Amino acid sequence: MAHTPYPESYYAASANTTPPRPALQHDVETDVCVIGAGYTGLSSALFLLENGFRVTVLEAAKVGFGASGRNGGQIVNSYSRDIDVIERSVGPRQAQLLGQMAFEGGRIIRERVAKYNIQCDLKDGGVFAAITAKQMGHLESQKRLWERFGHTQLELMDQKRIREVVACDQYVGGMLDMSGGHIHPLNLALGEAAAVESLGGTIYEQSPAVRIERGTNPVVHTPQGKVRAKFIIVAGNAYLGNLVPELAAKSMPCGTQVITTEPLGDALAKSLLPQDYCVEDCNYLLDYYRLSGDKRLIFGGGVVYGARDPANIEAIIRPKMLKAFPQLKDVKIDYAWTGNFLLTLSRLPQVGRLGDNIYYSQGCSGHGVTYTHLAGKVLAEALRGQAERFDAFADLPHYPFPGGQLLRTPFAALGAWYYGLRDKFGY
Repeated sequence: MAHTPYPESYYAASANTTPPRPALQHDVETDVCVIGAGYTGLSSALFLLENGFRVTVLEAAKVGFGASGRNGGQIVNSYSRDIDVIERSVGPRQAQLLGQMAFEGGRIIRERVAKYNIQCDLKDGGVFAAITAKQMGHLESQKRLWERFGHTQLELMDQKRIREVVACDQYVGGMLDMSGGHIHPLNLALGEAAAVESLGGTIYEQSPAVRIERGTNPVVHTPQGKVRAKFIIVAGNAYLGNLVPELAAKSMPCGTQVITTEPLGDALAKSLLPQDYCVEDCNYLLDYYRLSGDKRLIFGGGVVYGARDPANIEAIIRPKMLKAFPQLKDVKIDYAWTGNFLLTLSRLPQVGRLGDNIYYSQGCSGHGVTYTHLAGKVLAEALRGQAERFDAFADLPHYPFPGGQLLRTPFAALGAWYYGLRDKFGY
């Protein structure tokens, strides 16, 4: 049977030791079968186990193999489209409920880390960095918007103040969110998987779901076994493939690239990011970066539509890093990798139910670390019969990409080119 290892990333190289998990090679009966051992699946499993469900998790590769173990590691609140955009689309009542949930994911992460003693280098503090005066005006509006929904751990920073937290001279200001922060994302996933198993859940690795047999008691088939369940949660996101065709039609896998430097040493690391906050800029095609626990700079950016792996990731991202920090021109890059996320046309997550017993959440659109943890709680609530928050997401309108799957990649790339020009010229 094929064995899929982790990609050669910094996160895989520095992952906490975990026991090997077997592939499914027999038939299993359970209450809930979760497809995917990333954040959405693990969060769902944890909340369900804490409420007395029997849970079996199927993972095609290894825990956190996809976006959950490859992302920039930043805890960023709200959604890829903010609450004001949602409000204009669906009205104040639904937006109020979604707005109340917009800051819950980060709290869930911190609760999990504390409750299950997860060692994942959790640090508080995230910076949104404005490159233009227009972006600064947007941050001022965003602060007022988030405070309207009760989120008050925010500080606007002028040019002088932002230079105190990030040694980059291209920013005119920014906003500090102390409920944001950063983590070692793969170690967070591994810690959550250990928590699932501590509560009696079972995780099978190298066990891709190849077919779902729908019905009153649906069955998930793997190459060497099957799981019969009362409910299924589909949590494969950008790595789901065409297992559920109706979900693939309204989403598109996209790649983002990350590099990691050699260890910088305490003095150089502190000179770049004195308070050890993470940073993302306000461009549509944004750059993001932070320090690792061992004082490397982790720098990401760029989007590859259709999720192809670029031939030379360092050539794409290193110039972005040096534009922010030219003092790193002689620093060696130790790791470079691509991770896929799932984009929707609205850039809002897709949540719903197929029939009576197959639930799903997908399409975080690059904003998934916090949302996926919230999604797990919302899905678990729905399986317990508490569907108000689930319905608030499920009722969001979603549309297929123009031209279908054949043309979705060039159309999305054209849109990104347009917004990239807007970033470049400060519109």
